[in-house]
Amino acid sequence: MTLGYLLAVLATLASGSGSILESIGVRRAGAYGGTSLDLIALRRQWLYFLGLGVDMLGFAAAAAALHRLPLFLVQSMLAFSVGVTALFSVFMGHHLRAAGWGALVVGATGLVLLGASAEPGPAQVLPPQWRWILVAVVIPVAAIAVFARRHHHVWSATALAFGSGVAYSVVGISARTLELPDTAWRLVLEPAAWAIVLNGLTAAVLFAMALQKSGPTGVTAVMFTTNTALSSFVGLVYLDDRVRDGYVTAATIGFVLAIAGAIAVAHYSADTRQKDFATTPAGARA
Repeated sequence: MTLGYLLAVLATLASGSGSILESIGVRRAGAYGGTSLDLIALRRQWLYFLGLGVDMLGFAAAAAALHRLPLFLVQSMLAFSVGVTALFSVFMGHHLRAAGWGALVVGATGLVLLGASAEPGPAQVLPPQWRWILVAVVIPVAAIAVFARRHHHVWSATALAFGSGVAYSVVGISARTLELPDTAWRLVLEPAAWAIVLNGLTAAVLFAMALQKSGPTGVTAVMFTTNTALSSFVGLVYLDDRVRDGYVTAATIGFVLAIAGAIAVAHYSADTRQKDFATTPAGARA
């Protein structure tokens, strides 16, 4: 049981610190414009790829934690990795307003309640046909991206963020139900492994597209809420995820506080980074 909690904490720390490293790499490369020259410059930023490696470590730790802990706990902790990112930003000299610190306390309190409420244990095994359905979810989610690219409606960013949250929730559900084979090569025959890869890539693309169409606060809120709520619902209803006896109220309050705290931290940290970057001389940004 202790190992599962340690892995979940490691995943949260890795996800938050990986985001900071990637952000530094992108800023140094000046890749915000997205041109081919910028992408070439990005390839020379080792911090960016170090961040990707840390993210992969975090994903591996989260997948291992999901074999021991319910989705509502692990997914909430991963959503709150934005709090880790905010703390690292403070250590690097960025200013976080009092409301941002308050949001960190609120989110952390929610995670403590969730951690105390969760009943560790493996997930119920899904039949093969349901695992293939998880793979197929990538099709309607990708359709959202195609539609949003062709039609520039005011709700396109919300639809993209929602699709990203759905795909990320499938990644968590698939990791929770993944059955590891005796030999590594048989993993390519496991539908859950394909669901993780395909939905993970699709989610990342849709989230990036959503950020291009709208500010980070609304996009992050929709993605976090969809991802955590949907995966938690599936875990509790279909995968035998359990709350300790007598802790249902604590778990509910903790879930609300954790997600609200994550969204609020994302709002205040994004606002702070934008102001800091806007007031930094152009020559100092590299």
